[in-house]
Formats: sequence, C-alpha cells, structure tokens
Amino acid sequence: MKTQVCIIGAGPAGLLLGHLLRAEGIDCVVLERQTGDYVLSRIRAGVLETITVELMERLGLDARLKAEGLPHDGFNLADGERLIRIDMQELTGGHVVVYGQTEITRDLMDACPERGLDVIYEAAEVALHEVEGEAPYVTYRKDGREQRIDCRFIAGCDGFHGPGRKAIPAGVGKEYERVYPFGWLGILADVPPCNHELIYANHARGFALASMRSQTRSRYYVDVPLTERLEDWSDERVWDELALRLGPDAAAHITRGPSLEKSIAPLRSYVFAPMRHGSLILCGDSAHIVPPTGAKGLNLAASDVHYAAQALAAYFRRSDNDAIAAYSDKALARVWKSERFSWSLTKLMHRFPEDGPFERAMQVAELDYIASSRAAQTTIAENYIGLPV
Repeated sequence: MKTQVCIIGAGPAGLLLGHLLRAEGIDCVVLERQTGDYVLSRIRAGVLETITVELMERLGLDARLKAEGLPHDGFNLADGERLIRIDMQELTGGHVVVYGQTEITRDLMDACPERGLDVIYEAAEVALHEVEGEAPYVTYRKDGREQRIDCRFIAGCDGFHGPGRKAIPAGVGKEYERVYPFGWLGILADVPPCNHELIYANHARGFALASMRSQTRSRYYVDVPLTERLEDWSDERVWDELALRLGPDAAAHITRGPSLEKSIAPLRSYVFAPMRHGSLILCGDSAHIVPPTGAKGLNLAASDVHYAAQALAAYFRRSDNDAIAAYSDKALARVWKSERFSWSLTKLMHRFPEDGPFERAMQVAELDYIASSRAAQTTIAENYIGLPV
C-alpha cells in the first residue's frame, strides 16, 4: 500500500490529524493496534479548550459537541474553607466546554467512512523504517500476514508507550521528566454533579477534583500514594473521602451511586524534544505527558495536530520543507507553557510527601493571593482556556 502520510494511532490525535489531512486532499492511512471498541472504552479527560472545539467546528464534526457539550465560564479552587471562583468569561472573554474525550473519539471515528479516512484496526507489531530519509515505510501484521505501507511522512500519534518515539535513534532527542509520588483515583458514576462547575480542592487529607461528563454523569478524583491498591477502595470509601476533601458545601450536594469505572492513574510531566526527526512527526502523548490537573492532555494533542496539519499541507501544496522543519519548535513552544501551568497547579493543589510546614504555608499564601488578585486570576484563566496557537 502507498499513501502520503501514515498515521500511527487511532485515538483522538490520530483521527483528528487524519480528518484534517483528508480535508486538504492529502492521502493518509491510520494504523491502530487495538479494536475500535477498545479505543472507545478508554476513559479520559473531558475539558476542551478553544483550539479543540475550533478544529471540530472546522471539520463540521461538532453537531453532538454543540448539542451535548457543557460550556463552562468558570471553575473553582477550594482550600478547605472557601471556594475561589475563577471567572474565565469575565476575565478573558473565553470559556471551556465539558465533553468527554470518548465522545470526541466517537465523533471522529463515526465520520471516517463518509470522509474517506482509512483506519486499520488490530494492526499488530507496527514498526517504523527509514524515518531519516524521504521514503519511510511502516510494517505491521494483520490476519497473520505482514503488511507494508510506503509513505512520505509518518505521524506518531500512538501515545507514550507506542513505537513512534522509539523509532528515533538514541542520542537524537532529549527527555525531560518529573514522576509524581501519587496517582489519581478516579470514579465515574451516573449521578448529577455536586457543582455546575469543576472544583479543584487542596485539603489536609489530600487533593480532590469534582468534575462531570454531563448533567447526569459525574467524574470525581482523589489523590492517593502510588502504593495504594484499587481493591482497597470501595465505592463507599471513595465517596466518604470526597465528602471530606471537597468541603462541607460541596459534600452537601454530592449524590452517591455505584461506580461505572474506577481506576488509579499515575501522574507525570514528560517532554521529548525534538518532536520531529527526518520524516517522522510526533503528536500528543508520544511526545509529552502532563498531569491532568490543568486539563491539558487532549488539548495539547489538538494543538500539535493543528501545527502538524498546517506543516504537512504546506509541504504537499508547495513543497515547503521549511514548514516541516519548523513544526517541532512551534509545537514545543506551546507544550512547555502548558507543562508549566499543569506543573504549577499540581504543586499548588497537592500535598507532596517531602513538603513540610514551609511548603504548606506557601500554598496557603498563594491561594490567598489568588483569592484577592484579579491579575493572578486572569493569568490562571488565560492558561486554563488555552493559550493562542
């Protein structure tokens, strides 16, 4: 098989890039090692920045997003005694939309046949070859036979553990990483949210987040040590802990119910640079990971895809090699700003094991400053809705 761009990974990043390229008349094929049902079963974030919403609008795939998405003009920081509301609309004129990543993926997936985007699921043993030259190719195994796709570019949208980044020779790139000493224990339940906006809580017992997927489906988190076992956390224990950490006002409005999904996700900050090597371009989690505190993971992938689609379109339209060469620096400039915001919010709202009274006093002082400073709130709001692309 021959194509212009071979995309590895059929998550939202890979599918979004595929649709953007097809809209430009660029041939592409998406390879995914899992089944479509498995991809849709992954529970992920659901706060969309302007860039993600605008890309779906540009593709004309935003009908469900408009009908079911929940626009949020603000969110809250809690310190155990009060809610500090960050009014994004009033401070910046912008907002975010709560719409599950699973739903974004479903919308992109459902549009593939009509838009002529070829997705090959259950592609095993995917391997990238000759990425440093101008004629790379990808091999994979399907139905017991090895297959080959020749292309001009490969886009690695295959996540942190995928083969995309691993195809870059050792010594070519540099890794930056911070592994956090806790994970987020999340519970998904068909109950109404306790607040119409998100609450990020810093409590003596640890961090908590009250979020939602819809008016009738809620997503809550508490941070736990990495040594914790999921089987030790009954639904009742999770609800009890949430009621304590979110504070009495939120607790009074929590509706308890059986969990639909429960998991513990480790947290890390990670960047690989550069995000392009030869004919290989990296997008999304293959190049960077952010702790979910700032709601940046999916949105950073969307901005990567935006830049990648622009660069690839310029190349195939005008043989513009400079656009390809500039991709990594352009994407990384936004990545590092988002990494900074996610890291700083994580430090502000979590209790780290090594922290003592001084670090706790700094958190209190910072929250007091945010509560009383329009400038501080504006900075947070600008970063939360998403910096310009």
